[in-house]
Amino acid sequence: MLLSIQHVSLPIEDPVLKFLIELIIILCIPLLLNKIKVPHLLGLIIAGAVIGPNGFNVLARDSSVVVTGTTGLLYIMFLAGLEIDMGDFKKNKWKSITFSLYTFIVPFALGLIGGYYVLHFSLLTSVLFASLFSSHTLIVYPMVSKLGIAKKLAVNVTVGGTMITDVLSLVVLAVVVGMSQGEVGTSFWVTLSASMLVFALVVLLLFPIIARWFFKNVEDKISQYIFVIVMIYLAALLAELAGIEAIIGAFFAGLALNRLIPHTSSLMNRVEFVGNAIFIPFFLISVGMLIDFNAFIQSWETLGVASIMLIASIGGKYAAAILTKKTFNFTDDEGRLIFGMSAASAAATLASVMVGYNIILSENEAGEPVRLLNEHVLNGSILLILVSCTISSFVSMASAQRIADADKEETAAGTGDEEEKILLAVNHEHTVEKMVNLGLLIKNKSNKDKIFALNVINEEKSESSSKNAEKLLGEAVNMGAAADVKINPITRHDNDVIAGVNNVVKEQNITDLIIGLEEEKGFSPSFIYNLYNGYLQNKHINLIIYHAVQPVSTIKKYVVLIPADAEREPGFFHCLLRIWNIGKNSGAKMSFYANDKTLDVLKSIIKKANIEAVFNAVTSWQEAENMASSLEEDEGLIILMADRGMHSYFPQMKEVPEILNKKLHNNNYLLIYPFSKIDNTVIEKRSVSNLDDFADIGKIIGQIFK
Repeated sequence: MLLSIQHVSLPIEDPVLKFLIELIIILCIPLLLNKIKVPHLLGLIIAGAVIGPNGFNVLARDSSVVVTGTTGLLYIMFLAGLEIDMGDFKKNKWKSITFSLYTFIVPFALGLIGGYYVLHFSLLTSVLFASLFSSHTLIVYPMVSKLGIAKKLAVNVTVGGTMITDVLSLVVLAVVVGMSQGEVGTSFWVTLSASMLVFALVVLLLFPIIARWFFKNVEDKISQYIFVIVMIYLAALLAELAGIEAIIGAFFAGLALNRLIPHTSSLMNRVEFVGNAIFIPFFLISVGMLIDFNAFIQSWETLGVASIMLIASIGGKYAAAILTKKTFNFTDDEGRLIFGMSAASAAATLASVMVGYNIILSENEAGEPVRLLNEHVLNGSILLILVSCTISSFVSMASAQRIADADKEETAAGTGDEEEKILLAVNHEHTVEKMVNLGLLIKNKSNKDKIFALNVINEEKSESSSKNAEKLLGEAVNMGAAADVKINPITRHDNDVIAGVNNVVKEQNITDLIIGLEEEKGFSPSFIYNLYNGYLQNKHINLIIYHAVQPVSTIKKYVVLIPADAEREPGFFHCLLRIWNIGKNSGAKMSFYANDKTLDVLKSIIKKANIEAVFNAVTSWQEAENMASSLEEDEGLIILMADRGMHSYFPQMKEVPEILNKKLHNNNYLLIYPFSKIDNTVIEKRSVSNLDDFADIGKIIGQIFK
């Protein structure tokens, strides 16, 4: 082995040494470029050019590079579909469509004029040439997402528009290829339309059913991650079979699994971590390996073609971004972010060029092949990829950073001094994972280390033990770490479990206490006694009783029941934040049932913090109770309980546990008891603080407590 390394020839073929070199690049480039404020993805592309076959030929762009690079490209598109806020996407679909038309038509028109009138290509070649500039690759999306602005309207519109423009440009490719081979006719259009429709239906309808079954029945974390990768590649393969590019399949796979992988879950953390650490950097290096600087030195014609391509692509995307900004009154930074994210050309552009280059129309007099797209376009596209990715990186990161900084200032100005602190009272092994997942779901995005897991040891009554506490708390800590959240373990010896919990609540200034119900027992008589005579006696915390029979990620819809006058409770908005976070982080549809007065409050909030929700007016608690009783499979229930002391609003509230035991033992449900005793100065803090997305919520609170 030592002898073989001593006599290394270029390109390097030893698999260990090849992989080591690539990993060193992935490790060192970001560390170096972050110091000089240069986006590291640009450095990875340049590094690929330097070590690639057209540079120093250290590494060949062989099948291993292509496979990992292809996975990285699919990963980028998958993450874009996975992280898109479906509620916002549906709400703003016309904005996405408008943007996609701008960003498709303007560059296409410039490219068509440049190809047909300036470069004197044939009409068919000019159409394909023009389509190269209409698509774009979300190469900076992972970096924008890291800044915490992935749910911004400008980002949402750009991601939605990307799907449409890429589909349109690849349809143009399919049509032009068909026409160049004389295959376009009625049967061609029928076949293409039918195959695309079948593909979309299979991925968007069948994939969620398969995934929901899998996540409900397979708990192994590694198997869940591998399942996600399988779904990405399966969707990519189905897209190719339908006659469109694999990247569209990966994006659709992201949309299909969007609601089944909560954004705060450990699985989402794994998906993002592996993609950002390995696959996406490999894709960027593989793109860099395509760059051949010699081609631009040796041929003025290549530079001329490349200039036309840059003007059509970059100029067209800039014009489209300006049109979108003015149409929808985006800020200057949002307009620049739209331009930056849509400026990069890589995936669909490269795919179209390679297909066009490989199609030979005829031969010239010298016997050389006449291609649909010649080598000048091929080399020009490589320069386009380099320049567009460079511009995209700098513009996107600069504008995204300013937007993120502005959000932080706004959040800091609108929040009080209160820290969110969530306590999980873990007593049973089979409820630990469910409670941790709920805690991750309801917490605020900024809360990374203020979740506590408690096990109370009562040796006199043989309740738990030091060994059992270590096991349960260790499991909770590990689950939190998998989601990049620190869970603080607390072991407490006490002669009474309730006293132990209440003492920890006071000592740690807990804001939210989560108690898990055993699946088989539900609300047992002893638990109900402890609830009303123990936990509910602490009126300064938000209490959540959680019953889970299936993973929270597999719940399609929650029915949310809110009693009349609930908005008068001091902890109403604090509880509402928890419900909103469930809808926002899980993607589940929220169906609210309340009286008109309460619904007016909810509708005011959703204008500022959109989730996918419907509002249903009820005039009596019996109506709401009937809706809860008709829950179907994969649906959950959330009840915001009334005043915990005298149940003055609805005496029937005390009967809720018994009803749940009888009718909903096969469904997930949460009972949320808002805190009810606090002085007025803290009411405002607790109602407003940490509501990151609830802009102007203070005005609504002011109207209610006026």
